[in-house]
Amino acid sequence: MSGRLAPWAELLRVSALFTVPGDALAGAAATGLRPNRSTLLAIGSSLCLYEAGMALNDWADRAEDAVDRPHRPIPSGRISPRAALTASAALTAAGLGLAARAGRPALTVATALAATVWAYDLHLKHTPAGPAAMAGARALDLLLGTVATSTGGPSPSPSPHPPLRPTPRPPKEALRSAALLGAHIYGVTTVSRHETRGGSTRTPLLALATTLALAAEATRTARTRPLVTAVLAAAYARTPATPLLHAALNPSPPLTQRSVGAGIRAVIPLQATLAARAGAPRTALALLCLTPLARALARKVSPT
Repeated sequence: MSGRLAPWAELLRVSALFTVPGDALAGAAATGLRPNRSTLLAIGSSLCLYEAGMALNDWADRAEDAVDRPHRPIPSGRISPRAALTASAALTAAGLGLAARAGRPALTVATALAATVWAYDLHLKHTPAGPAAMAGARALDLLLGTVATSTGGPSPSPSPHPPLRPTPRPPKEALRSAALLGAHIYGVTTVSRHETRGGSTRTPLLALATTLALAAEATRTARTRPLVTAVLAAAYARTPATPLLHAALNPSPPLTQRSVGAGIRAVIPLQATLAARAGAPRTALALLCLTPLARALARKVSPT
């Protein structure tokens, strides 16, 4: 990318955008219903709130980045702090507006998500609660898809003999998927705390153990399509495994950053695993198609 768009693509980490739609789609799969118009609105809301967090992250870290990563758009002078903060506020408003169109329940979840994103970037990131806050944000993002899909679908037919409609899964199914996604994000976030200076062997090993445990748990709890779920879970575990092991053996900043990038890319096969686990193999396969796109764009714009 070149020209005036390049700094914004770097600021917003557009290569990581491909990891976002799967949150809402995995949440929709947990309802047992097909994605609908409200699911699309939830995806749009998620994309806006995710990018709001990216812009706000660099605005909040501008002094730190001036020392550790002076090439970033704000410390290098390619984007002003005011422009980044304005973009974050505008994207947050857009995300909440799209969620509102999906219904009041979706807006409630999106508001909690937006509040978590802003709290993380402005304060919690540099506290012990940081990884948990980030994990909670992605878990809420998945639940946004669940709530939007289950409350924003077409109204039942007034006919005395309405067409059969899939029975929604109990809420605990969505909560389990959200917990698995949140646990993965927790592990990636703990590793990311060392990406500028390295030095941690224990953290990548713990993240690797978490990844393997999540893959096993997703396979074990699959109610339908166990073979498909197992194959996808293996693909998920394989994505960050080698980079995490390399980062543990040599905890240098470049290898740590590479393991974080792999952990971000692994979100897509994890979302596909969760969708298959909930009985939506078509959604799972569609999500997998995003993987090569994310990898190709990551070569041009770093996701970290």
